[in-house]
Amino acid sequence: MRNKAVVLLSGGLDSAVTLFFAVNEGRECHCLTFDYGQRHDREMEAAKALAKKAGAAIHIVKLDLPWKGSSLLDKSAKMPQDRMPAEIADGGIPSTYVPARNTIFLSMAASFAEVIGADSIFIGAHSQDSSGYPDCRKDYLEVFNKAIGLGTRRGSEGRLTLKFPLIDKTKKEIIAMGQLLKVPFEDTWSCYEGARTPCGRCDSCVLRARGFEELGIRDPLIQVTVNG
Repeated sequence: MRNKAVVLLSGGLDSAVTLFFAVNEGRECHCLTFDYGQRHDREMEAAKALAKKAGAAIHIVKLDLPWKGSSLLDKSAKMPQDRMPAEIADGGIPSTYVPARNTIFLSMAASFAEVIGADSIFIGAHSQDSSGYPDCRKDYLEVFNKAIGLGTRRGSEGRLTLKFPLIDKTKKEIIAMGQLLKVPFEDTWSCYEGARTPCGRCDSCVLRARGFEELGIRDPLIQVTVNG
């Protein structure tokens, strides 16, 4: 019998690589995807496609965050655009930060893991995000892992841990890892906007583009137009 794992799957590039990493370890993966009032549902559709290709179960949880507090939840709020990667890294916590989002998601993942008898929870947080989002930092995730060990039955018995395999990797390294794991990047969605094609201007698009560019490969979501 395979060990069960709960994977936080947004439908973005990082969570996709994390899912396929967990599958590659031979785990029976149960994905949690949250509909929490974000600007669009493109990532949720991507999550469904990714889970299907990974042979994983997917559970979509609807949450209501009526206080909003983020430009990802409030369409009238302005999102950062056209920032260089260095500016993103040094610009502090951006308006796209959703207050305590990972704390909420990880708490629900721990509850779900207890019910289904999972021994691990996977999250795709990594170093490039940690400069802006406090709940993506390595020290935060290490402390949350301790909280699981203290505050859940399976954790207190040493049977549930939080895993964050991408935490020290750059976007370039994550994409390279995804290539080895045969992640279908064409099914992922990273853009904060929900248009037919990525906007290319939001922070998420900028960091994704830089990763593919540094690796020297084309992002399958970017259409190449040849004139003449």
